Amino acid sequence: MKNKIAIITGASSGIGKAIAHQLIEAGAIVVNADVHPPNHVAANNYYFIQTDLTLKEEVLHLFDEVAKLGVPHILICNAGKGVHEKLAEGDPEKWQSVININLMGTLRFLRAFLPSMVKKGNGDIIFISSVAANQAYAFGGIYAASKAAMDAIAATLRLELENNIRVSTIAPGVVDTAFFDNMQSGGLSVKTIGTGSLDPKEVADAVLFALNRNQGQVVSNITLRPTRQIF
Repeated sequence: MKNKIAIITGASSGIGKAIAHQLIEAGAIVVNADVHPPNHVAANNYYFIQTDLTLKEEVLHLFDEVAKLGVPHILICNAGKGVHEKLAEGDPEKWQSVININLMGTLRFLRAFLPSMVKKGNGDIIFISSVAANQAYAFGGIYAASKAAMDAIAATLRLELENNIRVSTIAPGVVDTAFFDNMQSGGLSVKTIGTGSLDPKEVADAVLFALNRNQGQVVSNITLRPTRQIF
């Protein structure tokens, strides 16, 4: 990881923040692209660039600022938002917001940085997906659909990119973060779900596991969940 440039979307809190801390400790140059500023991080190899992934101009600004550091080695697509609404009763405007962040925001991010990475000829792309991508559940259709779409994007990249750019998908179950507090709507929490939860650091461990394989290996998919979570 030493001196590798890693961009993490949504790294001011939760899973993204835990990944950022591990990469900083490993010596990577970490760029946090998030709408919200982080708490102070005392590290010379850490940069925060305020970015709304749903806005073309802000993604282009992110690209220009990162270009001052160099071509990224690692892209971590982590930023996302949830919504918990019944399809017959929910608000399509909220659904659109979730899709704009989870899917279109990820696509804008990838479109900006992939060409330079392809030209360089190596790198890693990590998608933070969810077990919901493969398991429908009541009130979770929009969130699950956005994560299923992300998985399809990851699978497509594996076909389109050269073999020396690795693509990995990490699919966690319930994680104890502020994700539930920041949902577009819905009253879910770790407590109401009742299955226990993962610590964000455990998800970050999985990301580092994938990144630290030798260049002749790729970890395509990792799924991890609390023991009591049934899907």
